Amino acid sequence: MDTVNTVSTEGPTGAAGSTTAEPAAASPPRTVSGRISALLRVPTLGPLGALLLACLYFSFASGRFLTGGNMSLILQQVMVVGTLAVGQSAIIMTAGIDLSNGAVMAFGSIVMTKLAVAGGLPVWLAIAAGIGVCALFGAVNGSLVTLVKLPPFIVTLGTLNIAMALTHITSKEQTVTGLPTALTKLGDTFPLGQTRVTYGSVLMLVLFAVAWYVLRHTAAGRHLYAVGDNPDAVRLAGVDVRRQLITVYTIAGALYGIAALLLVARTGVGDPQAGQTENLDSITAVVLGGISLFGGRGSIVGPLYGALLVGVIRNGLQLSGVDSVYQILITGILVIAAVAVDQLARRRRK
Repeated sequence: MDTVNTVSTEGPTGAAGSTTAEPAAASPPRTVSGRISALLRVPTLGPLGALLLACLYFSFASGRFLTGGNMSLILQQVMVVGTLAVGQSAIIMTAGIDLSNGAVMAFGSIVMTKLAVAGGLPVWLAIAAGIGVCALFGAVNGSLVTLVKLPPFIVTLGTLNIAMALTHITSKEQTVTGLPTALTKLGDTFPLGQTRVTYGSVLMLVLFAVAWYVLRHTAAGRHLYAVGDNPDAVRLAGVDVRRQLITVYTIAGALYGIAALLLVARTGVGDPQAGQTENLDSITAVVLGGISLFGGRGSIVGPLYGALLVGVIRNGLQLSGVDSVYQILITGILVIAAVAVDQLARRRRK
């Protein structure tokens, strides 16, 4: 299980202190029922099981589903939302939420494409500017949440509208075309056996791997869990909670900038209409992945399963000829079920 329950840090005087997010298990369960009970508490088990069941069902429903080309297509379809979900996960683990990430991503994509095409900047500099703008939005969100003490829901709802307006003002409602090939490089593919996989899909998986390592094996990752579970205890342990939260929101913003680059690579244009539903899709992936909306619990691997689950369902229903409205219906049911399970688990822990 990837959930980190204990945070150890050093106080201002250098003495070791500790903050416990959840009580540690007294000893490993020895009975079969105890082992099963412990296994069921693993937050990633549910989304992984649902993903495998969905793949199994659609492999029988459509002969075209379980092919290398289709699996690669699913990865390509979820790479943008998956990257957004990495940043969204970090914020939700701190008991926050970010409604602005899709709009911020769209603004970042317009900034980098406009600078590369109309501004004549080198591609690497245009990309850096786009990611930097997104990181700035994240820093603003984090500062308003921590320094002004505004609710994350309200803050990010406001910056959603600001980013959306800036996107349309900057683009003048026009799609940016004629992009340099270097800007869409991550949309290119390379052979993997008999299948071709996009570089962007690999980048998404690498981001999840890096996030898993940071959250699992570093003090910063343990602090993040603890801030979401008990910020007062973390503060008493000597951790600067304000700086921690601002850093999380800023890094999440930078990840939205990377998602913007993946969006450009996938579509081949700078689209001012993009990002209108990706905020909800990223929250869906996080919730389905077993990360608690109340903070302090979950594994970063879960949102990857959640994003893939949504992608598999949409892709499988399309191959089966089911109307797209049912894709939305099933996704909504899954979200409600995932939140209900999280709420019940939280009540049991109390």
